[in-house]
Amino acid sequence: MKTDNKRRYDLSFGLLFVLLAVFAILNLSLGSVSVAPGEIAKVMAGGESGSVSFNIIKEIRLPRLFGAMILGGALSVSGFLLQTFFHNPLAGPFVLGISSGAKLAVALAMTLALGGGFLINSWFMIGAAFLGAMVVMGFILAVSGRAKNSAVLIICGIMAGYFCSAVTELAITFADDQNIVNLHSWSQGSFSGLSRANIKIIALAVFVCLVFVFIISKPMGAYQLGETYAKSSGVNIRMLKVSLILLSGLMSAIVAAFAGPVSFVGIAVPQMMKGLFGTEKPAFMIPATFLGGAVFCLFSDLLARLVFAPAELSISVVTSILGAPVVVWVMLKKRLGRRA
Repeated sequence: MKTDNKRRYDLSFGLLFVLLAVFAILNLSLGSVSVAPGEIAKVMAGGESGSVSFNIIKEIRLPRLFGAMILGGALSVSGFLLQTFFHNPLAGPFVLGISSGAKLAVALAMTLALGGGFLINSWFMIGAAFLGAMVVMGFILAVSGRAKNSAVLIICGIMAGYFCSAVTELAITFADDQNIVNLHSWSQGSFSGLSRANIKIIALAVFVCLVFVFIISKPMGAYQLGETYAKSSGVNIRMLKVSLILLSGLMSAIVAAFAGPVSFVGIAVPQMMKGLFGTEKPAFMIPATFLGGAVFCLFSDLLARLVFAPAELSISVVTSILGAPVVVWVMLKKRLGRRA
């Protein structure tokens, strides 16, 4: 059985890496201006500096590619942490309103800063997004302590998300500064506009988060089997729960700060990876959900750019279309499981 599991894991990881490579090449090649694979290879090797292809690949598509990969992976891992914390397959940053809370905090911070003539950096935006995410998370935790029904938890999260999104749109709509008005695109979710400097900050922040996620992976495995079992195994439940909340909130905040809200990825990808790998063990699910999220968002971003080119869809429109059926399947599976 162990040999069969190892083979399944190897094949699954192999599939994810192949899909990642294929979608990465397609994202670099296709768009309003097509770039041949040969030209991409020359640009990546350092040639054709100053050419149109060089500027398109290096300044626009490559940062967007890495942004979709890293942020998509971070959002998926965040969803996995929330599902582990709540023992609920429907828990996710978008559905629980955490992403919307982060978006609201960033929008208000940018509105106040730009309106007052202040400049803000990427770390400030991450901090603002984290604060907003934690406020909504606090509300969700308060609800979860009183409501034993998971449906109530999800409904409250959705309502919190709608409220935060409405306030965000009001803040942006009545802003006078043209730079703030341009936040409409960001508020709908988008990987466009990322710079190489942004990618360095994103990569560093997400890498630090992932290191801590891997550190708590063993206690997470025990926690999945129940709090009683985890306590008997020597797990500090309180510390683990705090770690899950902070890490999931921080990764959601990083995504919201740079790409706005990206819907359904945090729910759909962990569930797809559980089906693909046939396990919920954190040691496998953490890298699997990160890779799965990267693949999912690369594919979604490719569709967002190409379906109605040269017009571009918001990333959340595409991820909703792709991810919503997975959520429906999870709900039906959960309901049928209860009846059985």
